Formats: sequence, structure tokens, C-alpha cells
Amino acid sequence: MTAAMLAAVFSAPTARAGLFDDDEARRAILDIRSKIDAVNARVDTKADKTSSLSLSDQNEHLNQEIAKLRGQIEVLTNELANTQQRQKDFYVDLDTRLRKLEPQKVSVDGQEVSIGANDQKAYDAALATFKAGDYKTAATAFSNFIRSSPDSGLAPSAQYWLGNAYYALRDYKNAIAAQQVVVTKYADNPKAADALLNISSSYTELKNKPQSKRALEQLLSQYPNTPAAQTAKERLSTLK
Repeated sequence: MTAAMLAAVFSAPTARAGLFDDDEARRAILDIRSKIDAVNARVDTKADKTSSLSLSDQNEHLNQEIAKLRGQIEVLTNELANTQQRQKDFYVDLDTRLRKLEPQKVSVDGQEVSIGANDQKAYDAALATFKAGDYKTAATAFSNFIRSSPDSGLAPSAQYWLGNAYYALRDYKNAIAAQQVVVTKYADNPKAADALLNISSSYTELKNKPQSKRALEQLLSQYPNTPAAQTAKERLSTLK
């Protein structure tokens, strides 16, 4: 085998520590196979031009080189399979992550609603703050939630608890305003009846008995079959 021939054989891509993409690995495999075919063709051509002893020596050497090239193919083929598996695992993981970011269907107050990936966590944290008695922080948290996730299925409940936080802070005007949003924007939400009850209580604290009574009457008219309606009946009897 000539020096030029050997140089061409050894110029074949070898196994590398880095990753191959599919096309690169396939091209490398095809290139090595082409070189093996070229070596075999040269062996057949030289058979008629050299002595049997010289041909035997050359064949032994060339067979060793072919074995090395085939070894390289095996390495590249294995590396290609590993790369394809890693790509498959990556896309499966990516799909799983994307699904977690998609809105989820959950039941809130008996209604099926759609909430974002982080909505439940933010809502629960705000509600926990309210239950701990830190009403100022809770009001801020619920207000931020409504601002950042206005279309969340938890927005009506967040709006309701915002009104309750203001009421607990004795900020009755803001409490009324917050609960009025529940009544007008989320009239079909189960929290709407309780929001009217809270509006009535806020007006009572403001010594505005007519408005307090009006809120209770609206509650009875719009939501007569709710637990809040029974409370409204009891309160109306004391306002007469």
C-alpha cells in the first residue's frame, strides 16, 4: 500500500468524545465504508501485479487497517444510537415540562376552572397569610395575584378574599369596592352571594343602614337558595 493510500485511509473520521448529530454520524459511517471498499478494490487490482508472498504481506496489513475502520464504524454507530436516545429523552422531558406550564383544570367552589401553573401556589400563599392574621400583607398578595393572573379560575376567589382582607383592616370603603367586583364581574361565582353579605356588613360598619339593607335584599333576590341568603333573612329582620 502506498503512503498516499494509507494517508487517505487514516484520514477517516475517528470516534470523538463530543456528540455527533444524526447527519454527521451517518456521513462519517458512509465515508469509512467507502474507504473500506476502496481498499478492497486496490487489493483485487494488485493481485495480478505482485508476488504471492508480497501480496500476502500486503493483505495482512490491509486487513488490519480494514478491521480498524470497521471498529470505527461500530463506535460511530453506537454513538449515533446513544445520541438518538438522548434526543428522544430530551424531547420527552421537554414535553413534560411544557405540559406542567399549561393551564390545568381544577374544581374551585364546585366549579371546574382553568388555572396557570403557578396560580395555585400564589393563591394558597396569600390565603395562608390571611388566615395567619396578617391582613395587610394578604391584601397586597391578593391584589398582586389579581393583577398578574386576571383570567385565572382563582381570580374570583382572590377578589373575594381581597375584600375580606380590607374588611379585617377596617377599610370598609375598599372592602365594598372589592366585593362589588365579585358581584358584577363574577355574578355566577359561588362567592358572589357571600360578597353581598360582606358588602352589607361594611355598610353597617359605616352606619349606612339603607345601603346595608339594599345589599341584603339584592342577595335574597339573586341568590335565594344559598346559605348566605338565610343569613341575609336573619339580618334583615334586625334592620326593620
